[in-house]
Amino acid sequence: MTDKLITLFILAIPIACIAWTVTHEEIFLELRDYCKKKSEQSISIFKKKFFYVFTCEYCFSHYVTILMLLLTGYKLLFDDWRGYLVSGFSLVWIANIYMNLYGLLRIDIKKERIQTEKEEKKLDET
Repeated sequence: MTDKLITLFILAIPIACIAWTVTHEEIFLELRDYCKKKSEQSISIFKKKFFYVFTCEYCFSHYVTILMLLLTGYKLLFDDWRGYLVSGFSLVWIANIYMNLYGLLRIDIKKERIQTEKEEKKLDET
């Protein structure tokens, strides 16, 4: 059982990484902007929801998790379909904890950078 829990925390890392990268990083900015525009302007509810998925890390992490479960066959607690269900929601939850921690860390780093730049500017002025 401990190896299954270790696997849970390890598998959540690439899920979080992929979901964060697609929904936040510059490399996917054009795709994200396109999807945001489509989700806001589409008349069809299906199209709105489909395109919205690519703008929300929580939503997108569910689809990345499904892909990861298909690739790995990872099951938690049960050896049948229930194992996929439990592991799916568990992976999403852990991945989103990782993404929230990463987001907080980035905010702290940005704050530090801004404070350092202000202090350097003051030193340069004197």
